[in-house]
Amino acid sequence: MDVITRFIEQISWEDVLLTLLRILLTLVVLWVAMIGVRIALRRLEKTLLRRSTAEGEAPSESEKRVETLVRLLRQAVMILFWLVAGLVILRELGVEIGPILASAGVAGLAVGFGAQNLVRDVIAGFFLILENQVRVGDVAIVNGTGGLVETVNFRTIVLRDLSGTVHVFPNGSVTTLANLTREWSAYVFDIGVGYGEDMDRVMEVMREVGKELREDPVFGHMMIEDVEIFGVDNFADSAVVIKGRLRTKPIKQWEVGREYRRRLKYAFDREGIEIPFPHRSIYFGEHSKPIVAQLLNEEAGGKGQG
Repeated sequence: MDVITRFIEQISWEDVLLTLLRILLTLVVLWVAMIGVRIALRRLEKTLLRRSTAEGEAPSESEKRVETLVRLLRQAVMILFWLVAGLVILRELGVEIGPILASAGVAGLAVGFGAQNLVRDVIAGFFLILENQVRVGDVAIVNGTGGLVETVNFRTIVLRDLSGTVHVFPNGSVTTLANLTREWSAYVFDIGVGYGEDMDRVMEVMREVGKELREDPVFGHMMIEDVEIFGVDNFADSAVVIKGRLRTKPIKQWEVGREYRRRLKYAFDREGIEIPFPHRSIYFGEHSKPIVAQLLNEEAGGKGQG
């Protein structure tokens, strides 16, 4: 008991009070700084949105990009503030932070050699976000795998494909990235019709179906412009292929494209336009005509006997 009493008497309560006040002041400064960062990031977000709108970018697209960038900046700044505040508090508690900083430097060097992939991922992720290559909500193909972008971090991109499978790609390993929903999307189609059809008439029917779809109250607002018919694109084995394109709002291309094909099938049936199936003609060289004549004679003879 005497030891505890002597220990308490040796405590400089004035120093303890000053230390507590300095720690409290550090926490208050940290709290004010975080509020200031939040306010600054809100203003930055509004400024970026206004600038994107002035440049003609769709509001939904600019909101996705700005939200991703601001969220990552907020995370980085908060981690930095808490790290600095923690070091200041340790110093006020009498802990010598010099060796800690030196150890952190050595450890950082060691980790840098051992975590080169992590550093590469972070650097690649920074430029990926800075250059606005992909955002949350986009449909993208990363390294040959397509899906909806659910998360974009400084280290990874997370995709969910049509079957629900989640794919995680480190940013440093992304070699190819195709964004299918940047500002607008397109549904490119190839329609095959019979060789005996009038191509001009076929393309006119295709334009009429596209015009009807553009005037539809459900699908019309998803389309940016009328259907584009590029013309005859290929002479296939059994069909003449006509290529076209539907430009739509982001992520709406498949919905509009499927409806266009459905209506086009009904229109072709109504107009008597043939959608051919694969078939082949067999040629026997010089003897092809006699063989055909013999087959016809045999068929005629069979009918006569009947």
